[in-house]
Amino acid sequence: MAESGAHLTVGGGDTERPSIFQLLAQESLMEAVRPALQHAAKVLAEAHPSALGFLWRSYEELYLLLDLLLQSHLLSSRSASFSENFYGLKRVPRAGGGALGRGARGRSLLLLCLLPYLLRRLRRAVSRRRDQDDFSIPPAPRLHRLHRLLACGGAAWAVLRLAQTLLYVAGRARTHSPLLWLAGVRLTPLTARDLSLMRKEHPKDPTGSSRLVQAVVGVAGGVAGGVATALSLGTFFLQFLEWWYSSDHQDSIKSLTSLPAPPPPLHLLQPRPSPSSSCCPLCGRLLSNHTVLSTSGYVFCYRCIYAFVKGSQRCPLSGYPTQLQHLVKIYAS
Repeated sequence: MAESGAHLTVGGGDTERPSIFQLLAQESLMEAVRPALQHAAKVLAEAHPSALGFLWRSYEELYLLLDLLLQSHLLSSRSASFSENFYGLKRVPRAGGGALGRGARGRSLLLLCLLPYLLRRLRRAVSRRRDQDDFSIPPAPRLHRLHRLLACGGAAWAVLRLAQTLLYVAGRARTHSPLLWLAGVRLTPLTARDLSLMRKEHPKDPTGSSRLVQAVVGVAGGVAGGVATALSLGTFFLQFLEWWYSSDHQDSIKSLTSLPAPPPPLHLLQPRPSPSSSCCPLCGRLLSNHTVLSTSGYVFCYRCIYAFVKGSQRCPLSGYPTQLQHLVKIYAS
């Protein structure tokens, strides 16, 4: 049975096929980074609304520009998106190997950045119009049809992704995502040769472009590289925080750091006489001058319980804190 499921972790024995766990992990990476950046923009905008309010008002457009700059730089230099490069993957043409062409990079950039941005804008616009339409009588039929169309399209897309993933796990497809198929690429792990080539400097442009263009390209590449490094460190820190504050980790911390429960007091382990007994629990003789403790309800001799409470400030049977004002004498009717 272990041999039949080995392809789930090693890609079916093919070193050029990443495991399905690597692929799903790199897909979920950007889903965690974007809300984190959005929350940071919201906090900054609320702290300085006059100076940094534009971060929240134009967050989608600013995130699109940052995403385009980052993904374009990584696709040109590493042949991978940010999340794919983070997990040691690269994109190669689906039909064969080699470097990505300009067309494949353009399609990848379109499907990585522009398509998700347009879908988010469309869903937000439909949701806003639907909220406004809830107060109109009668409701607009076009809006309901559009919302139903988006819901059906989302369900169909989820089924298509699931089918593509199952085909990849079964070894019947070369890509796990329909977006990679549309871009005409597939994912493979980075090799030692790829890493050595990345460390080398890129050769100068032999056509001799102007110094201004070279400076702008160099600055843009440096900014994109810095953003990629900062996001990589931030992503690692974000995943560490998610693990640290997860319920499983908190339960393990409590189990390691929690002290054992102390044993009950010895006087609580002793057998307690019934409150209706005619003997005093302290002296063991017949009750004389019956006195009850209002804190516990037990009856004692007045002289016995007075001396005990005055010295110990607690009930001798239950251990409850007790003072002399809690002594109540019982008079025979």
